[in-house]
Amino acid sequence: MSIQTNTAVSLLEDGWLQVKVPLPYSLKWVNAYLLPDKEGWTIIDPGLRTEEIEAFWISLLAERAIEWQDIKSIVITHHHPDHYGLAGWFQDRTGAKVWMSQVAMDNARRLWDEHETFSDELTEAFIQHGLAEELVGDMSVHMSGFSERVSPHPSNVQLLRLNEEFHMGSTKWVIYGGEGHAPGHLIFYDPVNRRLLCGDQVLPDISPNIGWMPDGDPDPLGSFLKSLQELWHLDVEMVYPGHRDPFPQYRQRVEGLIEHHERRLLKMTELIGEDEKSAFEVCELMFGVRLRSNIHNLRFALAETIAHLVQLEKRGMVKRVEGESSNGKSIIVYRR
Repeated sequence: MSIQTNTAVSLLEDGWLQVKVPLPYSLKWVNAYLLPDKEGWTIIDPGLRTEEIEAFWISLLAERAIEWQDIKSIVITHHHPDHYGLAGWFQDRTGAKVWMSQVAMDNARRLWDEHETFSDELTEAFIQHGLAEELVGDMSVHMSGFSERVSPHPSNVQLLRLNEEFHMGSTKWVIYGGEGHAPGHLIFYDPVNRRLLCGDQVLPDISPNIGWMPDGDPDPLGSFLKSLQELWHLDVEMVYPGHRDPFPQYRQRVEGLIEHHERRLLKMTELIGEDEKSAFEVCELMFGVRLRSNIHNLRFALAETIAHLVQLEKRGMVKRVEGESSNGKSIIVYRR
């Protein structure tokens, strides 16, 4: 099946290209940005690796008369497959360096290396948080299926560090961090033109998934809210996000995201009610049992539910205790 490229590209200021790279998920596409300068092109977040998306890029670059060797840098805002997946594939064809944070690179290797154990670790953690027994097999298979969509890993990785300056697209950018959505997430700020390339940290209309994972950030929602508060001060005229279209009114959106999660925290407290409930039970009350038929979305919803319950526990609004599943196994539950 071919994917049309004629409606997937928008020309932005300074000759930038916004490329809506298709995704086989409900988000529909991820934004890759192509920034030109006298040396060639920088590509930011090229997308997930599938045969269809490979064909999409081959067709699009040919239509735009961009040769492989014209791509000089590949920049990754964070390690999630829809942003990082094609980094190695592009590097193999262009010889370009891949730029990302040390933490993002380490997480990509941990989650999707040849000998990864994370799939089993996350599935087991979900079981401890009450995942229904009939969904365990599907969750395990789903998690282990990502490796082929991020392979090969890039071999020549250059590390980007917070508060340093980085040149791309004839512009000098200052590197900021954005925690909560993905460890080691990077944001690029142009103080002269007041532009922000922000990956998934600040999205219009939707909130990025704030998901807990074993041996990761112990309080990802707390980290996300703190990150937003720290980033609020940036003087931004236009935001270039990883999903949806570029948008203005940056500070209003940051405030909206904080308010959204505060409302969700209160809602989850109400859903727990007077009974003890597992994260899986709260998840189904919050997002609906329909997620049982979409294991990909269920993974995001359950990880986000756990993240909110962790933050509620830190605030003293719920307590984490030992409970029992329907089949008599010990699990984690929460009560008010």
